[in-house]
Parts: sequence; C-alpha cells; structure tokens
Amino acid sequence: MTQTIKPLIQETDVVLMGAGIMSATLGLLLKELNPDITIQIFERLDQAGTESSDAWNNAGTGHSAFCELNYTPQKEDGSINISKAVKIAESFELSREFWAYLVQKNYIQPSEFITQVPHVSLVWGEENVAYLKKRHSLMQQSPLFKDMVYTEDRDLMAEWAPIAMRGRKSTQSVAATCMDIGTDVNFGNLTRSMIAQLEEMPGVTVHYNVEALDLDPDGKGGWDVFVKNLLSMQKSQCNAKFVFIGAGGATLHLLKRAEIEERKGYGGFPVSGLWLRCLNEDLIAKHHAKVYGKASVGAPPMSVPHIDTRMINGKKQLLFGPFAGFSTKFLKNGSLMDLPNSIGVDNAIPMIFAGLKNMPLTKYLIEQVRQTPEERHAALREYVPFTKLTDWELLEAGQRVQVIKKDKKKGGVLEFGTEVVISKDGTVAALLGASPGASTAAAVMLDLITKCFGAEGKVEKWQAKLKEMVPSFGVSLSENEGQLDATRKRTAEILELKKP
Repeated sequence: MTQTIKPLIQETDVVLMGAGIMSATLGLLLKELNPDITIQIFERLDQAGTESSDAWNNAGTGHSAFCELNYTPQKEDGSINISKAVKIAESFELSREFWAYLVQKNYIQPSEFITQVPHVSLVWGEENVAYLKKRHSLMQQSPLFKDMVYTEDRDLMAEWAPIAMRGRKSTQSVAATCMDIGTDVNFGNLTRSMIAQLEEMPGVTVHYNVEALDLDPDGKGGWDVFVKNLLSMQKSQCNAKFVFIGAGGATLHLLKRAEIEERKGYGGFPVSGLWLRCLNEDLIAKHHAKVYGKASVGAPPMSVPHIDTRMINGKKQLLFGPFAGFSTKFLKNGSLMDLPNSIGVDNAIPMIFAGLKNMPLTKYLIEQVRQTPEERHAALREYVPFTKLTDWELLEAGQRVQVIKKDKKKGGVLEFGTEVVISKDGTVAALLGASPGASTAAAVMLDLITKCFGAEGKVEKWQAKLKEMVPSFGVSLSENEGQLDATRKRTAEILELKKP
C-alpha cells in the first residue's frame, strides 16, 4: 500500500505509538471526551492493525471467558478460581458497549467486524469431565454465565460441534458447555475502521511507515518523541504532553528507553504461533462454533487449542490451533535481535529467575517447534477425529511477548496476561502482554484514562460522556443482573448479533 508522507506536527497533546486496537480505542475515547485534543499516531507498517490485531494473527474470539478454560484454573486442592473469568467477562461487556456507541455514531459498521458464534468448551476423560461440571456449577452462580448450558449428552454435543463429535469413541467420557451469545471478532477490520475514523477527525494525524525510536523528558513535564520515516530514512522529532506506547512486542523496547522509574525490571519472553487452516469447504460449512479444550501442561495461554469458526475478509474460515513456537522476534515483522537487545542490567535477574521457574514452558515450546506435520495432525484429530491431513494447510500466526517482571519473593515471574505500566506523573503509559488483550481494550483504556488524566479533574468533568459511551463504566455487572441483561440486549441489537 502506498502512503503519502505527512508532515510531522511539532507540538501535540498526545502521541500514540502503534496503530493497533489499543491505540485506536484510546484515540477515539480521548477525541470523544475532548474534541479539541490533538493526536499523532506513529505506525511502522503501511497500514493499521496488521500485527497483533490482524485477524490471521490472533484468536478472534470475543474473549468473554465463556469457553477459555485457562481463565478458570484448578488448584492443587481441586478448587476452581473463577475470579479472572468474571473480570474478563465484565470487561468484554464494556467493549461491546463502546463498539455499540461507535456504530450509533456511524464510525464503524458491525457487519465488518463482529459475528455471533457460540462458545463451547469440550473435554474428555473422567478428570476433565469432573472439572468442567464443577466449573459450570460455580460459574452459574454469576449472572454473567447464567445462560451457560452443561451437558454429557452426546447428541446435544453433536448439535453444538458436529465435526468434533463425529467418529469419537462411544466409550470415551465427554462433556461440554455452551454459551450461544459468544462472538467472533475481526480485530484487524475493527482497528482499521476506527483508525480511519480518527484520520477524518480534526487534530489527528496518522503517520504510516514511521517508526518510533525514543522518547526523552523535555524538562517541562512533556516528552520529546524521536521517529524515523522508513521510506525516506529521515529522522525527526515532535513534542507531546502524553505518550502511549501500544506497539505490541515493540512496546518493551520503547518502554526501556523512557526515562521513568517504573520501567525497571520488566522483560519479555516471545512466543510465536501457527494455525492449521481448513481447506475442506464441507467441514467449514458444518462447523459453527468456537470449541476450546484444555491446554497441555506448560502451555502458554495463547496456545490453548481450539477448533474455531472465523469470519475473515467476508469469508467463513475454520482454523485449528494455535501451535506454539519460539522466535527471538518480538513482532511478526520484527528482528531476531529483539530478545537479546531487550536484556539489560535492570531486568537480567528477573528474566533468569523466571526462566528457571518456567522450565516446563521451555520444554513445551521445544517440543512444539520440533513437531512434524503428522504430529500436528494427531493433535487436530483429538478435536476433529475423522479429518485428513490433506484437508488442512499450515499458516503463520502472530507473535506475542509474555511479560516478565521483578518479584520480591521469587526474583522474577512470568505473567500471562496484559499489564499497563504508567509513570508516576501519568504522562507515559505502556501496554505489555497478550491475552485477553484486544477483547478488553475498552476497559483497559478507560482505566488508563482514569489514572493518567484524573489529576486535573478531567475525569470528573467527563463522567456524563463516559456513561454515554460506556453505560456500565464503574458498575459491577456481576452484581447487577438487571443492568447486565439490559446492556446485552441493547448491544446485541445495535451490533446486529442474532442467534445462530
């Protein structure tokens, strides 16, 4: 894609590094709250949403904790913790509300990015069946999951996921849960629509093929931002009052260059992914669900296996995976030196301790990298028992960087999730981590705005507008069933979500 080189604006209120779903969400929130705010967005690629946000590079699941079993871990004593699932489900409702607001403003079109696709959890083996039954019983206690259906009826499971049940041994213990209101979200399309809307707004400039290099305090409470145009190779700079670093895997490098105390001790561990894409149109047509299973021991959250209906570029697709891999790149379009260059004096010890304590993950990744096509097909056949190897092709998925940070007791820990690092004065914020990521963008960015723009009383002045955009902002939907039902009904109508 050819892009016109736009002149750099020397003084701006906000700089957003990276044109992914997080920057798009923050940019639109800020412009709606303050139409006079000026924003510059720097994206190193030639269009928005083509790294972590792109449909082929992420799961596309509207992560609402309906089917992802890694969000409800079972402890050694047999108890199950659903607190993370509750938090993620509430966060996803805020995203739906914000998207509904954008649709009503005619900024985005629901048909371009969201589809109703049931979310199913499928397990086999007596221990896993007992776990799923117990999980369902606990989750039913929250209004967020009251519509979740549990079954051990093979005929019903065959209705939910026909290709997953066909050919399965009748002697195998199997159970499943289903939430009809699950969704598939094309975050790449959503991001590009949101960025396109931002580009039409006064005071917003989006620079493509421009890489952010560094940021230094200007001595007046703001930041000098240094960038390089990758077409002309010309370097330049601008000044900003607030900087958000939402550059996916590149965020860690830029955060390390920001002269803030909070950056110290953070490291990153990259995990790559691969999909199997179905080529059999009959299989694609018969399956209409996101069917998640249990992850292997030591597997990172992004590698929870699922047989997955997707809508990509207007066409129904069927994917299985992702299979995990290892690369020293922090971005799909990154450098092999990303990992070595990220290690410094302040984070070497946390990274060493985290590595020593996560040997099962290392072993798992090595095994995944060494897998043959036949071994990947064997893993697929646990979910689609009758399928053939020739029905599928291998595709490269996205690159994720898991957060490593200091820990007083353990020296260093590997975090599976997203984390926002904010400077003490609130003028710099950076988003690190992966799953559930995009699905919780609205909740994450609303929290960021509260922390970074609250000092001057702006958030108090913005309350009415915040409630207009996201009516459930500040409300615990898990404790307010009436409002939960109302918001789900309203957003389903606006987002044109219909029962399958």
